[in-house]
Amino acid sequence: MPEGDTVFRSARLLDRALSGHELVGSDFRVPELATVDLRGATVERTRSRGKHLLTRLVDVDGGRWTLHTHLKMEGAWRIIEDGERWRRPAHQARVVLTVPRRQAVGFSLGIVELLPTAEEEALLGYLGPDLLGPDWSEEIALARLTADPAIPLHQALLDQRNLAGIGNMYAAELCFISGYHPRQPVGEVDRLARLVRRARQMLDLNKERAIQATTGDLREPHWVYRRDGRACRRCGATIEVDMAGPSGRERAIYWCPACQPVPTDAT
Repeated sequence: MPEGDTVFRSARLLDRALSGHELVGSDFRVPELATVDLRGATVERTRSRGKHLLTRLVDVDGGRWTLHTHLKMEGAWRIIEDGERWRRPAHQARVVLTVPRRQAVGFSLGIVELLPTAEEEALLGYLGPDLLGPDWSEEIALARLTADPAIPLHQALLDQRNLAGIGNMYAAELCFISGYHPRQPVGEVDRLARLVRRARQMLDLNKERAIQATTGDLREPHWVYRRDGRACRRCGATIEVDMAGPSGRERAIYWCPACQPVPTDAT
């Protein structure tokens, strides 16, 4: 699933392509919105909130609406200039927004819904502070992360109710860089504030580039993520992988057994 910096870049792409323009066409290829026609609406802006995309519009009657989309695993927004061919099959398109000279096409989107802008908070108010957003608060993020000190660190980082924007890659890399096993109880992490600051720094740096790197080397961008069976870049030990998390929502965890010792009470 895309990380918060990827979603931030998608929001910026849509914002630059659509904001201030009037829609000359809209095509919602999901059953719930199949009859919706937003022609004549003006796009105000698109912003990300964690892993969610919010495109705000004003319709011809002055009503304010938000198109809420989520990329999930396979989704992507693409800007298609007049005369260009779509870069993915048409059957994958879920939303097509047309303004003069270009289209914004949302392919394989995991969530597509239209709601009054006034209801945004009711929909997404559960999210923790956004690492790349104006609502960022380190104090609130730390309080939420440690509300249940027994939760494994990796699981706590992935919980968007604690802080919004971290996916599996950043969770794995942050655990490694900070020297904690992914199963370390979050209440036993004595440098948690430093870890959270590093998370924000990583996303902030990577939001400006297509290749997400946590090592400082774009050719070898990751320390442990998807490097199971390979040598640790720091000590040479073999990177390990396992599945962890709540039943039905397990995620792969990666770690170096030498740099990140398994907690003695880990199961």
